[in-house]
Amino acid sequence: MNLSNRGFAFHMSPDAHAMQPSRRQLVRLAAGAAALPALSRIAGAADYPARPVHIVVGFAAGGPSDIITRLIGQWLSGRLGQQFVIENRPGAGGTIATDGVAHALPDGYALIQIDTSGAINASLYDNLNFSLVRDIAPIAGISRSPDIMVVNPAFTAKSVSEFIAYAKANPGNINMASGGTGTTAHLAGELFKLMADVDMLHVPYRGGALALTDLMAGQVQVMFSPAAGAIEHVRAGKLRALAVTTATRFQALPDVPTVDSYLPGYEASTWNGLGAPRNTPVEIVDKLSEHISAAFADPNTSSRLTDLGAEPMPMTSAEFQKFIANETEKWAKVVKLAGLKPN
Repeated sequence: MNLSNRGFAFHMSPDAHAMQPSRRQLVRLAAGAAALPALSRIAGAADYPARPVHIVVGFAAGGPSDIITRLIGQWLSGRLGQQFVIENRPGAGGTIATDGVAHALPDGYALIQIDTSGAINASLYDNLNFSLVRDIAPIAGISRSPDIMVVNPAFTAKSVSEFIAYAKANPGNINMASGGTGTTAHLAGELFKLMADVDMLHVPYRGGALALTDLMAGQVQVMFSPAAGAIEHVRAGKLRALAVTTATRFQALPDVPTVDSYLPGYEASTWNGLGAPRNTPVEIVDKLSEHISAAFADPNTSSRLTDLGAEPMPMTSAEFQKFIANETEKWAKVVKLAGLKPN
């Protein structure tokens, strides 16, 4: 409706003209408005954390991943003045926990413990509601530990080369234990089978401790056990360590060779890190990454990691992101070639 045609006229006073912002002022106002979200994020990061932070672990309490995450949680609590609460949500190889955090509010108050199983699950499970690479913002690497290729002391092979020779002469007669389908112990063994071209029967257990018990009893012949589970049995003479699965020797067992020295290019390790939901403010991610990195300079933290059969794996957010992508691609090839499916 044209109000001027109905006898209404609008006149602007000189004072009103003076009150109108200039084009330059409008540009400045717009720029200031655009900067407000960034300033808000920076202010939020400066105040972070203002309340307790939950770190979700996809495995039961008491396992190596849980213990290492609790160690870092205690460190962050002391550094940042808020409680970092560990919340265990076991199930489906850690996918239930990761799914929950991937869809949580990206404000830095819900974090996720990430490990090798997350990289494996990306190709092992067909219908995940999240992508580890796409939906989780890596914060920092924490630790890496080898698996140990262990056999019963009564087993005939005393080296990896002898083991391979025996396996080739007795195809299908070696039972390879693991803590379950899709675990790092399982995939380390599958990678060994592919690279050594040997046939072994995989025997999954409901947990690594049960598998090790049967290995010590002679019910199965070999296991690629996480170091934390096997190292004390090796030291006690209840198991024989043939090799470690990392590319370099393991400080805690310096006399044990690497699988790589027999099968060049072989590498498998159990690693741990921390992540957050995608779109978590980069200032919060960087703040957490910086404080986690500081933990590795603390002798108490480093020695406790060593006691757990692990070594520090300091990585920035960007480095950890690249590492996860490479690990996901690597294990996808093993899953495909071995034709693996979850139980």
